Amino acid sequence: MTKIRIGRRAALAGGVTAFASPAVLRAQNDPIKLATLTPLTGAGGSYGPAMAKVAASVVEEVNKAGGVLGRRVVLVSEDDQTSPEAGVRAARKLIDVDKVVAIMGTWASSVTTAVAPLCWESKTFLCTVSGADSITQLPHHGFLIRTQPNSTLQVTRVGEFILSLGAKKVFTMIPQTPFTQSTFDILNAVLPKGGATHQSLIYDDKKTTYRTEVDQALRASPDVILANGYTPDSIVLLKDLYRAGFKGKILGFAYSINQKLIDQIGQPEVVEGVYAFAPSPAEGSGAYERVKAAVGSANPDPYTCQVYDHTNMVLMSMAFAKEASGMAIKDNIRKVTQGGGKAVDNAVDGIKEIAAGGKVDYAGASGPCDFDDKGDILDCKFRYEQIKAGKFTVVKIA
Repeated sequence: MTKIRIGRRAALAGGVTAFASPAVLRAQNDPIKLATLTPLTGAGGSYGPAMAKVAASVVEEVNKAGGVLGRRVVLVSEDDQTSPEAGVRAARKLIDVDKVVAIMGTWASSVTTAVAPLCWESKTFLCTVSGADSITQLPHHGFLIRTQPNSTLQVTRVGEFILSLGAKKVFTMIPQTPFTQSTFDILNAVLPKGGATHQSLIYDDKKTTYRTEVDQALRASPDVILANGYTPDSIVLLKDLYRAGFKGKILGFAYSINQKLIDQIGQPEVVEGVYAFAPSPAEGSGAYERVKAAVGSANPDPYTCQVYDHTNMVLMSMAFAKEASGMAIKDNIRKVTQGGGKAVDNAVDGIKEIAAGGKVDYAGASGPCDFDDKGDILDCKFRYEQIKAGKFTVVKIA
């Protein structure tokens, strides 16, 4: 009989392996946790619920198809209340307690600015629909992408649209936000090229009336006013403009000039003829039709379409990396959206193709998802609408 002698180090190593294996196996079988951090309440409260709902729909479809890397995906949804303070509290809980690998859907630029440092410090990937230029100028180390066009692209396009309306004197009324100064700078550059002048003022979005500010604006005799706040303060501003007898054109971003604003004002004459402007979803695409079905809306908003894309991209990135982590998403998200390969518009088809050894090129409900090195979306179409008889009608998509 041969005796086998096991040295102390070998025994210890074997013991470590024996004890570690169950933990490793548990980690491999534990669910992958993702999160939405959207405005379920506050100024963005009309958007957040649908954004969270569409992410849950994508996760459900992927789980039914077998999950990612053989693991079930769990989605945790939190409310940022459209408040940086509440957003930070929720993000800390998602990162420290829930241990999510990605947070998706931050809406207000102030919330994203506050949450982003927590994400890059913890190597949690962040997908946002915020537009302020300053966001991708943060030292996020690659742990951030945004599907919303940045302020430079958006405000340039809105300036060009204002010129197409024949404007000669433009006045911008806006609260203090992370994109306020850049809005002024861009319009001051774009509008004079078309022969228009531009003046502006910053107002306190907590006030209950802006009649003093409206009177100041009207002394400049503008033919177009850009109302660039959020829904609650825009309601007050539009009412005051109407009472002051302003007869020119009014334009605002669709995140504030929306159906909720129309309903809450309750006076069709106040909003008649007002223009709204937003990045356009990829209407008619398969991904857009999936979003419509998921949220039960014939016209899902751009942010819901973008969060649909966030969820699909994050899931495919982990499948491609064969690892469920924020680092894996950071290193691979562009490989599934602009690295060539089979065109796909949903994670179920994409994960199948990846599992078969193929490459994928994702384009979704918000259109192509191609990002520069800073994390900015490279381009998108824009949708211009006008309120007529209490309803939005499309002016153009370009």
